[in-house]
Amino acid sequence: MQAIGRPRDTATAAHDQVYRRLRSRIMYGDMTPGQALTLRGIGKQYDVSMTPAREAVRRLVAEGALTMSHSGRVSTPELSNERIEELAALRALIEVELATRALPRAHLALIERLQTINTSVAEAVAHRDAVSYIRTNLEFHRTLYLRAQAPAMLAMTETVWLQMGPTMRALYGRLRRTEPPRYHRLIIAALRAGDEPGLRLAVRSDVTQGLRMLAS
Repeated sequence: MQAIGRPRDTATAAHDQVYRRLRSRIMYGDMTPGQALTLRGIGKQYDVSMTPAREAVRRLVAEGALTMSHSGRVSTPELSNERIEELAALRALIEVELATRALPRAHLALIERLQTINTSVAEAVAHRDAVSYIRTNLEFHRTLYLRAQAPAMLAMTETVWLQMGPTMRALYGRLRRTEPPRYHRLIIAALRAGDEPGLRLAVRSDVTQGLRMLAS
């Protein structure tokens, strides 16, 4: 029985690996809005057959990370202004709640970790590295939200991040940042002071300001 199960196990492992690697690339803005993908190209890039590539794409389409036209064309999403506004509103609702729930557990070690990550954000900005900037920026938020101990909310948040990855890349190019987000410093200060209203305002501003600029 074990021998019979191995091909399926191997196929599942290949599909999962392709899915995770593509998911990370999309979430961290390594692809631009409207960028086309083909199963053949994915298979060649990750050295897998068409089946794992197809399964990975199917999962990502279901999550809103990729779109598929009636003709079968697969691409990263090009978000309308209305969709950007909707996702920004979702971020403001869910992430503010996550931060609020994390506040009572925001001990010194967490605050120091957030400061370290924010240094990495600053380095990515200095090097004008869009992918590293988005990755470290999301790491900052994820590190805080993990302390909320609300896995369902965090999963919803990551789905929003995934849908917005290519758009965030476009936003980064438009903003031409020269310094890290100032609201990160306000988030850290509010955590240190135990200031819930200040934390809620800083998180809401941080997750919506740039997106609303992109939609304007």
